[in-house]
Amino acid sequence: MQSADPANQTSEIPFSQALLFWLKLGFISFGGPAGQIAVMHQELVENKRWISEKRFLHALNYCMLLPGPEAQQLATYIGWLMHRTAGGLVAGILFVLPSLFILIALSWIYVQFGDVPIIAGLFYGIKPAVTAIVFHATYRIGSRSLKNPFMWGIAAAAFIAIFVFNVPFPLIVLAAALTGYLLSRKKPDLFTAQAAHQNSHKSYGTALIDDDTPTPAHAIFCWRNLVKILFIAALLWCVPMLLLTLGLGWHHTYTQMAWFFTKAALLTFGGAYAVLPYVYQGAVNHYAWLSPTQMIDGLALGESTPGPLIIVVAFVGFLGAYNHAVLGAEQLFLAGALGAVIVTWFTFLFSFVFILAGAPVIESTHNELKFTAPLTAITAAVVGVILNLALFFSYHVLWPKGFNHPFNYEAAFITLAALIALFKFQINVLYVIFASAFCGLILYIGA
Repeated sequence: MQSADPANQTSEIPFSQALLFWLKLGFISFGGPAGQIAVMHQELVENKRWISEKRFLHALNYCMLLPGPEAQQLATYIGWLMHRTAGGLVAGILFVLPSLFILIALSWIYVQFGDVPIIAGLFYGIKPAVTAIVFHATYRIGSRSLKNPFMWGIAAAAFIAIFVFNVPFPLIVLAAALTGYLLSRKKPDLFTAQAAHQNSHKSYGTALIDDDTPTPAHAIFCWRNLVKILFIAALLWCVPMLLLTLGLGWHHTYTQMAWFFTKAALLTFGGAYAVLPYVYQGAVNHYAWLSPTQMIDGLALGESTPGPLIIVVAFVGFLGAYNHAVLGAEQLFLAGALGAVIVTWFTFLFSFVFILAGAPVIESTHNELKFTAPLTAITAAVVGVILNLALFFSYHVLWPKGFNHPFNYEAAFITLAALIALFKFQINVLYVIFASAFCGLILYIGA
């Protein structure tokens, strides 16, 4: 473990600048977890040079292992590394808060004006753009992580496992970690910094938190701090859960939402895309909080708004409370908004706990091969998994009714244009989203 250095370089990053960046990120983080991670890499590693690529990927690998939204957890981790607990809380909250407010507003618009052509047209153009963004994110992450044939092999194996055999994501992660650990004992050079970057095409220069920057004092593991964090986390979960149970009853919609999304936060690995099937099964099939069509529309809203993709759970909370009129017919908006807030609280609470409690342990291992090799292998496997997701999106966008129905040439045109904008001209993701939404509106109304 590295010793703390009072003059460590994290002090060179003003808290006010970091706060403004996290606020900005909360409004521009489109494209789901893959796109959001790519945006953070571009801003933090390439442009601002606040953190080195090696430290960035080390943090990302840990977040990939956790249940919950990996992009939001990564923002929390980097915020914590730069500015202690306050920095982590600010980064994580600002990553979620704008999208929560936006989704509450869009949920209300949806239940009031969901059939209006202008709204449907905007969604028609956004979906192909999101597909292009995920393909571009696959390329960006792959170009950073797949630095030798072994990493390419792990990525290919992960893709085949999930695409052909539908292997659960947690098993892919475990297999990749085990492969990385065993391979590092035979061929450690594959996982060293020199081997990992020997084929890099671009050097980003020295970072404020660089590969060899000493571990800051707050990032050194301490049992006392761990116990304090876990105690506070227990209070933050138990108090609202007890208030809901004692005040409304165990079977009330709000209480059941709190319990269900606690389980979703703890039991689902693989990020937002792994959580969604579990949420669909519970919210639609078991609790009947919303219909299958409403769930699909909610996913479209989640894909087309900034923030973590799993913020779609706020839509589920809003629609569930709205449809069941839990506060009476006169308070439908308030019921929906409160449902969205409750669901968001219980979904994201444990993401902060995992980072603030576990990050000190992870920071102490960023130069130890026995820990970094499995995480490096996981990154390679994730590239294959994200490629599978990109193809999944492509299928539903280009053949929305299945292969036996007509190909959607208009969606293909928007997807191709977005790919050219991202790959060739490196246009900002936000502009691509807006332009695609406008094109979709024109094509939809024209049809």
